[in-house]
Amino acid sequence: MVHWALINVFSVFPDNIPDQVLLWVVPCVAALILFLLRLPRSSWRRRATGLAAVVLVVALSSVQINAYFGLNRTVDDLFGTALARIPALEPELMRQPGEADGVPLLGWAPQGALPGGGVLRRSAIPGVLSGMDTREAYIYLPPAYFSEKRPALPVLVLVAGQPGGPADWITGGSIQTHMDSFAQSHGGVAPVVVVPDPNGAQSANTMCMDSRIAKADTYLSRDVTEWISTTLAVDTNHHQWAIGGFSFGGTCALQMGTRHPGLFPSVLSFSGEAEPAIAKERQKTIDAAFPGEPDLFERQTPLAIMKERSFESSGAYLTAGQDDPEFVAYLHTLAAAARDAGFSVRAHEVEHTGHSWDVSSKRIADALQFLAERWGLQQ
Repeated sequence: MVHWALINVFSVFPDNIPDQVLLWVVPCVAALILFLLRLPRSSWRRRATGLAAVVLVVALSSVQINAYFGLNRTVDDLFGTALARIPALEPELMRQPGEADGVPLLGWAPQGALPGGGVLRRSAIPGVLSGMDTREAYIYLPPAYFSEKRPALPVLVLVAGQPGGPADWITGGSIQTHMDSFAQSHGGVAPVVVVPDPNGAQSANTMCMDSRIAKADTYLSRDVTEWISTTLAVDTNHHQWAIGGFSFGGTCALQMGTRHPGLFPSVLSFSGEAEPAIAKERQKTIDAAFPGEPDLFERQTPLAIMKERSFESSGAYLTAGQDDPEFVAYLHTLAAAARDAGFSVRAHEVEHTGHSWDVSSKRIADALQFLAERWGLQQ
């Protein structure tokens, strides 16, 4: 009943909470209720013992819920100490005035030794055109970025889930580990990865659209892309750009790939929805973003756009956890629509996985190879 109310009445989450998570929520709620019921007639010692028991139950349940979602993989992730050590993007790592995109990747070879791995940096990306106030973005720069003759590197924009934020791709997504592995097998070359914030807060949900809520589409398609092209030494030819994401981010990636195929001709959608949502009830989503104008919402959804337009030059890599039936259904619906619209599509159900960051971690190597083929990168 509580789960039904959270989803359908209060719209705390736009989709059902996984059964495994609900099973660990039950002991938390039960322990708290039992403690409160016994509180008035308990001695101070029993109150202290009861409170300690509640804390232990909550801690155990939290560990299990975190294990399901795969968000905080280390103690450093949990307490944010690893994130705190990521430095701000230094001026010397930025594109210099008049600097070209770099040496063409085809036939490029490093001169001298490259670093053993890439680096992470953080930076604000101002909402100049969108007016959005967002959290800092995270940037991954591969070893080839530090070559004396830097190649024109491709770009991968990644969006996190909701609730969540850019840091989730660093912790749950382990993006540095995956990108370093890719770089090691491609002579130090990997995409420059930028993880921006299209929501602005942990619990905010802009649906990755321009609407009454925010101009999130303008932020990603204009503010972020222009910041990347002018701030980072990357290939500014958008044929070499891609956008991806997990959950909300996966939905957002396909939205951007269908609304702006010239900017993002390649899409990675890990556990994306069939369409953006604020609430389980579709009308609540429309009322929040486009009150009285349902057609404005409909026309911006990927399924509607793919019925009207052709995407012969675009590619989409789509996944969902096999133990996540709601999103598996979305996967098959989106994959069929994308193929019919001309996308080059690869779609995978990820075995022994629910709606968790394991969906990306288990398939991102293959997804990056999908991009490498589209970008002409050779192993």
